[in-house]
Amino acid sequence: MIRSVLVANRGEIARRVFRTCRELGISTVAVHSDADAGAPHVREADTAVRLPGDAPADTYLRGDLLVRAARAAGADAVHPGYGFLSENAAFAAAVTDAGLSWIGPPVAAIEAMASKTRAKKLMAGAGVPLLAPVDPGQVTGADLPLLVKAAAGGGGRGMRVVSELDALEGELKAAAAEAASAFGDGEVFVEPYVVGGRHIEVQILADGHGTVWTLGTRDCSLQRRHQKVIEEAPAPGLSEELRTTLHGAAERAARAIGYRGAGTVEFLVDRAGRAYFLEMNTRLQVEHPVTEAIYRLDLVALQLSIAEGRPLDPTPPPPHGHAVEARLYAEDPAAGWQPQTGTLHRLELPDGVRLDSGVTDGDSIGIHYDPMLAKVITWAPSRDEAVRKLAGALERARIHGPVTNRDLLVRSLRHPEFTAPDALDTGFYDRHLAALTDSDSGAGSGSGAEGAALFALAAALADAHGRSRFGGFRNVPSGPQTKTYARAGTEHTIRYRLGRDGLRAEDFPGVRLLTLGPAEVVLEADGLRRQFTIARYGDQVHVDAPPTPGTTTPASHTFTALPRFPDPTARTEPGSLLAPMPGTVVRIADGLTEGAQVTAGQPLLWLEAMKMEHKITAPTAGTLTTLPVHPGQQVEVGTLLAVVTD
Repeated sequence: MIRSVLVANRGEIARRVFRTCRELGISTVAVHSDADAGAPHVREADTAVRLPGDAPADTYLRGDLLVRAARAAGADAVHPGYGFLSENAAFAAAVTDAGLSWIGPPVAAIEAMASKTRAKKLMAGAGVPLLAPVDPGQVTGADLPLLVKAAAGGGGRGMRVVSELDALEGELKAAAAEAASAFGDGEVFVEPYVVGGRHIEVQILADGHGTVWTLGTRDCSLQRRHQKVIEEAPAPGLSEELRTTLHGAAERAARAIGYRGAGTVEFLVDRAGRAYFLEMNTRLQVEHPVTEAIYRLDLVALQLSIAEGRPLDPTPPPPHGHAVEARLYAEDPAAGWQPQTGTLHRLELPDGVRLDSGVTDGDSIGIHYDPMLAKVITWAPSRDEAVRKLAGALERARIHGPVTNRDLLVRSLRHPEFTAPDALDTGFYDRHLAALTDSDSGAGSGSGAEGAALFALAAALADAHGRSRFGGFRNVPSGPQTKTYARAGTEHTIRYRLGRDGLRAEDFPGVRLLTLGPAEVVLEADGLRRQFTIARYGDQVHVDAPPTPGTTTPASHTFTALPRFPDPTARTEPGSLLAPMPGTVVRIADGLTEGAQVTAGQPLLWLEAMKMEHKITAPTAGTLTTLPVHPGQQVEVGTLLAVVTD
């Protein structure tokens, strides 16, 4: 019997495992970097052990420190979570060699799937369908498009789509460099890129007594940068024949390597309904809650039970209904998915949904780890109901802090291609991202620049109330007032007058003020009563309102209050490239030095932040006159990276 579990991970997955352990009466041990010293997973554990340093390479990727922490804290088992060392065979071996229980598959099974190239050879022998590998030296135009992939690791790192022959060599080098940096293994391989394919996976669970469960399918086709954004179970629109094929292939894959515990077999399904093995994740998946929801199981509890040697029932329970999960990221989809940092002041979801989160109100979102804030999961008897419920919950959420992908999630869930699942494929965001991130698209008074102006008016009125001496309506100055806010590159200047005869606001004819307070404003616009809640954090103002019919965007806006008299000295040299986020300069383009001639769009350097690489390119053709940074340098937002003189 397991008495105490150390989770060799952080954030959301650590909290998820701790929740089940508490329900089972198992004590918990957290590990943490210095950056995570005050993190929720640390506060919730019974015991916590410090891993000195901030970077993953010095902390969560140090297997020796993790084993030492488990022994020091008296843990008798280790759960690896996902990411970090969860699929590292050497770490699993070190755990078992130390006399601890490993809550995961056998070391040999992890080794068998650790390299995608070796795994594919093994799966071919087990009769699992595969894409034929491509020899990079023999590629012709007829082979395009191609996909370059890292042999080790995952999460989209070391992955490149190649559509032109001339680009292949450069993308091979770039993928190898990123894979070496991320996984310590620069091996890459090439295979056909299936245009219009769907990413379908099968959850498996196997005990040590010969029973293998295949727990339905999941669709994970909506992805950004080869990382999943929205997942659902069961995968919609599959024929019964294809489901049978996928389940059979997944079971053969598990039996071929003597699998034990929870794992996922991932497939690519083309437009003709043919399935091809992609990889097997020898761990718990981020998206496991949708499977838990439809099967009414606790997969972590089952992992613990299997690790204790207990058998599964001969057959799994039947599935019920439909579940959908959305990953809420601190990132700006409209700016190349740039990760965002800062203080998460508030994260509040309506009742009736499952929220798995690694952060709580007041936490700082830093640069060292993945930008995922939370997973929001809904279940309903049908797909349409589950999708509607999730979109509505996200729409009503109050999220105050860094920019997130919340608006994108809501619009994605309501997009005609998503609501008609036969049209789903991994190219969804390639086709629709521009429209989905257009800040002025949508309809109704809750979206677009016109709708945002009404929110800015509410912010200005609440601000005026807060500045009045006594806080009452009658004490708001009756003279003309002006307040300017910035949102999504647009300035909103609000001019209004408040007096005993009510509100008179320029550009808002017919808008009536019903209620005024420092945190709530109620207006009547176009005959509709609109209630706005206002929260301020420094110069940031968050305004939320209930959604209105016909809108496609959440009725929430974030403004920056602008000073009345801007600083005229706050300027930068023309052609300056500033760091869009805090991060690390991982490499400079080969041979690039000050004085070099560059072309528009030419890559100059790469920044790494939150487990993602970001390419910094020349904004125009000209001379690189300044290059003040070097590989390994940490930079903050706004740091000068380079200057290109036109």
